[in-house]
Parts: sequence; structure tokens; C-alpha cells
Amino acid sequence: MKKINIMNGPQNVSAIIQGCMRMPALTKEEAAKVIRTAYDEGVNFFDHATCYGENGAAETRFAEGFPLTGLKREDIVIQSKCGLCFDRNEFDWTKENILSSVDDSLRRLNIEYLDTLLLHRPDVLYDPEEVAEAFDVLEKSGKVRCFGVSNLVPMQIELLKKYVRQPLVINQVQLSLDQSQLIDQALYMNNKTTEFSINRDGNALDYCRLNDITIQAWSPLQVGMFGGTFIDNPDYPELNRVLGELAERENVSKAAIAIAWILRHPAKMQAIIGSMNPEHIKEICAAADVELSHHDWYALYLASGKYLP
Repeated sequence: MKKINIMNGPQNVSAIIQGCMRMPALTKEEAAKVIRTAYDEGVNFFDHATCYGENGAAETRFAEGFPLTGLKREDIVIQSKCGLCFDRNEFDWTKENILSSVDDSLRRLNIEYLDTLLLHRPDVLYDPEEVAEAFDVLEKSGKVRCFGVSNLVPMQIELLKKYVRQPLVINQVQLSLDQSQLIDQALYMNNKTTEFSINRDGNALDYCRLNDITIQAWSPLQVGMFGGTFIDNPDYPELNRVLGELAERENVSKAAIAIAWILRHPAKMQAIIGSMNPEHIKEICAAADVELSHHDWYALYLASGKYLP
């Protein structure tokens, strides 16, 4: 498994992250198998959020399954996110909510600290000074070791950085062959003939690279946010043709090629996979050993329905 070092954050972490959003549907034995399979394939980074499952059920199920894996806490990196409060239909970055969310996550996960905590989508009413106070409490108490954000544009991060003392080391955002605007908007700059020219994220990728913030790509196989996967999707015949050709050449699955496309980018991103199927996890993790060429990368990009101006 390809490993990366997150600047000012966890070191020697897997380029592929096992997402745990769907874990509430599993038994504790099934959860243990997912965790152990991912680990045996080289994944040492596990992603959670307080909103994954009712009352944080994903974190609870992970904690129930983990003792059955034979792994130790120090073998893995555990990340959680806070701020999405679906029960109240709010985003909440208040100091009170950040602190209570971390305490709840630690209790559910049955651990003493989070390796990383991300603020999960922007609370448009947030006070950056409150966030800074919360981060100071969490760092000094040892409950959180590293901090980051999810789905933030550069100026929101800049505002946080004015008050927060800790480095913001991660920005978790959507990226896939279908949803590639994070990467490709610059290709269409000033082109009024296409919506591809619309800058939707304030040049987040370049900003993060300039500021040593690691990008974590969520939904790397998805169409839109909830449109299902593009793998073997009849609406994407050309993309699946090219994926199939490269998969056959590399002796891996189409999904692995789609993940390898993200990992090929020189920004040294991580890709979050969400499958709870151990066999699919094994197939996808093969992506970390695939070396796509410059030509391969562009062939996939163009096959996804894009064009070069």
C-alpha cells in the first residue's frame, strides 16, 4: 500500500482511507472483518463522523468490532468529523458542540484520543474565535492530536487560520472522474461557452497544495453526490470502456483504476472508499499499486465526458 506523510499531521498513512459511514448496517463480526481486511490490504486510516448513523452508530459499531480484529489502537489512525447535526437540522461549530461532539466520539469509539478531527462542512454562523478556543482545549487535554476541515473553500480556511493556533492539515472534499471540478476548472478559465469554467471552490486544490493541506477525496466512484457509481453505469459507456482496458492491462478492477486516477495526481491526495464488502475492499486497494501514465490519466479524464479547450 502506498503511504504518504501528512505535513504537520499523521505520518506514514495509507493513500486509501477506509470510510465507515455504512458500518451501522453490519454486525460487530462483519465490522471486524471490514476493519481487518482493510488493514491487511495496507489501510491504516479510518474515517468517521458524528453524523454517520443514528446517534453516531458507525463509531459504536467500529468500537464493537475492533477488539475482534487483533489490532492495537496504535496500529491505526482514527479520524472523525463534527459539525453536522441532522437531529437539529443545523451545522454547528460552536465551542460547546465541538467539545461535546469529541467527547461523544471518544466514548462511542472507546478510545482516549482522535488522531485527527475535521470540521464537517461550514457552519455559516461560526465564530472562528470559538473554534480556536475549542481546539486549544482539545489539544491541551490530549483528546485530539491534529485538526482539519471538510468541504471548505480557501477564504474560510484563511479566516480560521487567523485565530486557530494549530495547523489545519486536511481538507476533505468531493472528487471523482465524474466530479472533477476540483482539478480541472482552470482548463476552462474565461471560457464563456461552458459551465466547466465556473470556479466553484475558490481554487481549493492549489490553495491546499501551497499551504501543505492534504486533500482527502470523498465519493471517488460516485456520480454527483448520491447518483450511484459510474462503474458499469450505462450512462458512461466510453469511461467504462477505457476503465476496462486499463483494468485488463493492470489486472485490477475498474474501481481500482478510478481510484488510481486520483492517486496519480501529484498533490499526494488520499481517497476514501466506503465499501463494506471485504472482497470489494481488496479489489479497490489494488489501486495503490497501479502506476498510471500521464497519457492514461488524460485518457480517463476525456472518457469521462470532458474535453480539452
